Amino acid sequence: MTTFVLATANANKADEMRAVVRGLNIELLARPSTVPDVDETEDTLEGNALLKARALVEATGHPALADDTGLFVDALMGRPGVYSARYAGVGASDEDNVRKLLSELDNVLDTERRAHFRTVICAAYAGGDFFCVEGVLEGTIARKARGEKGFGYDSVFIPDLDPSRTLAEMTSEEKNAISHRARALRALADELAAR
Repeated sequence: MTTFVLATANANKADEMRAVVRGLNIELLARPSTVPDVDETEDTLEGNALLKARALVEATGHPALADDTGLFVDALMGRPGVYSARYAGVGASDEDNVRKLLSELDNVLDTERRAHFRTVICAAYAGGDFFCVEGVLEGTIARKARGEKGFGYDSVFIPDLDPSRTLAEMTSEEKNAISHRARALRALADELAAR
């Protein structure tokens, strides 16, 4: 069993990650409440994930796992991308970010609303060793939010693998079977097994 301290303080994300790694021989410990938030000052998902993972290693002395996820929309030249969590401004809610995204895509044709989620997960260790893996999910952006489950942009993201529903209309199990974060976590398990 490989054990990591999770860098995320997002309870939804932590729960989703724990559900996916169940059975993958990985244990994820909660981030200590005494560890402050890490400023995401890098301009890439890899940079931010590694920054957070290394900060947790430094704070706890244990191997740490951090992720950074972005929604990349073709019609917006890749925006919101690395700024997805704060697209509508620092401290913006998921609803604020979705509202801004839909507003910017208001006049974009359905055939031109292509997008993908990309998650990068970095594992960092005391002594400086680290590695990163990624997971990608292709899809389109809906015209309006649909569904009550999930978080972030799930309510407007329609995956190619199930074009009848948004991620927020799926059960947790259905989403975790195909999501970008689940793909990255499975890649993490494969990398750990190969080491």
